[in-house]
Amino acid sequence: MKSAVIVFPGSNCDRDMAVALEMVSGNKPHMIWHGESGLPDGLDLIAIPGGFSYGDYLRSGAMAARSNIVPSIRDAANTGVRVLGVCNGFQILTEIGLLPGALMRNSQINFVCKDAPLEVAPNRTQFTAAYPAEELISIPVAHHDGNYFAAEDELDRLEDEERVVFRYAENINGSARNIAGITNAEGNILGMMPHPERAMDSKHGGTDGRRLFEALLN
Repeated sequence: MKSAVIVFPGSNCDRDMAVALEMVSGNKPHMIWHGESGLPDGLDLIAIPGGFSYGDYLRSGAMAARSNIVPSIRDAANTGVRVLGVCNGFQILTEIGLLPGALMRNSQINFVCKDAPLEVAPNRTQFTAAYPAEELISIPVAHHDGNYFAAEDELDRLEDEERVVFRYAENINGSARNIAGITNAEGNILGMMPHPERAMDSKHGGTDGRRLFEALLN
């Protein structure tokens, strides 16, 4: 699997993502600085990692969405290349319009950092094929702006098209309908607030995130 990790000023999970991708695929990902204007040919996956791009100035992901690399990400996604946005990456995907909705300040106005129980929704996506539907897994979260919001008709559309792929078993941030992760209509883009790249090794507390990357490899 040929992959790339996009690095923004303020990213702090880019190395975690790179380690996870190499652990599963055996190949080091390309590390792409946000100021570049192109991506390597033949990519199978573009990963937009967590962190605090531009220090979350203005709002989370807003400035990163104006980076030079964004048109190339959008073009690749539109040709079917898989895109995974985690935490700040999810926020960026909504800011650039590749996923609907927005990530707002957590309902309790606090930073949440813990292992979160998630329910796997329909397992027919490229990202969740290794999980049985309705399986309960544990994935770490670490965010201040993870409260997913969309208009009711948009939420209904996500539900009807089975594009909600992860839900919080316990709503830790106020997200509409307990949403923790969604895909685009074509199914090649996933945005999620929890960090699967931090659940790769039992020595670090669990391996429930590993199957997401294994599903992409397979």
